[in-house]
Amino acid sequence: MAEKLSTATSYTEDDFYCPVCQEVFKTPVRTAACQHVFCRKCFLTAMRESGIHCPLCRGNVTRRERACPERALDIENVMRKFSGSCRCCAKQIKFYRMRHHYKSCKKYQDEYGVSSIIPNFQISQDSVGNSSTGHPTFKCPLCQEANFTRQRLLDHCNNSHLFQIVPVTCPICVSLPWGDPSQITRNFVSHLNQRHQFDYGEFVNLQLDEETQYQTAVEESYQVNF
Repeated sequence: MAEKLSTATSYTEDDFYCPVCQEVFKTPVRTAACQHVFCRKCFLTAMRESGIHCPLCRGNVTRRERACPERALDIENVMRKFSGSCRCCAKQIKFYRMRHHYKSCKKYQDEYGVSSIIPNFQISQDSVGNSSTGHPTFKCPLCQEANFTRQRLLDHCNNSHLFQIVPVTCPICVSLPWGDPSQITRNFVSHLNQRHQFDYGEFVNLQLDEETQYQTAVEESYQVNF
């Protein structure tokens, strides 16, 4: 039976949440110099963006760590042993199973999932524009600074808003033909790093609808294989 955290341990529930994604650790890793712990994926993403600095304190990280960070096995073991409260339904769940629980927790989905109906919320009409070169530009939804290209918006948010968790609408998503202005992104910076590392226009024809693009892809695959 899972044990609850108590005064008998030196850990609190906050010790099992990644400072980057704000979720329970998934494959936790630890920096050698400052001993800060992150999800492995969050750490590697931050390394690609910041280069040589710890995502939390900006301390130095070795080249070896940047490529192959050390697993925080002690944290993993504690997560398997102890339970914590789901942040939404308060059910006691082993920490290593918490992310799996979130997938089936209705209260968590209602609070942090993507809602199809957002009352009294509209995206600003000037959140998407065009540069002098014809490429789209975007307004940062976190500080309202404007005229960012996709790459500059990504760099700006990683440098200025890395730990800012505010529900917003992604202006890049809205600019796409299939964009939904009612879709809310709970962690905008994480969303940018996961979904917008490249320009969609380099890979698909944004003037074509989804069905036409699918048919084109099928036809081209036949030409390659035959």
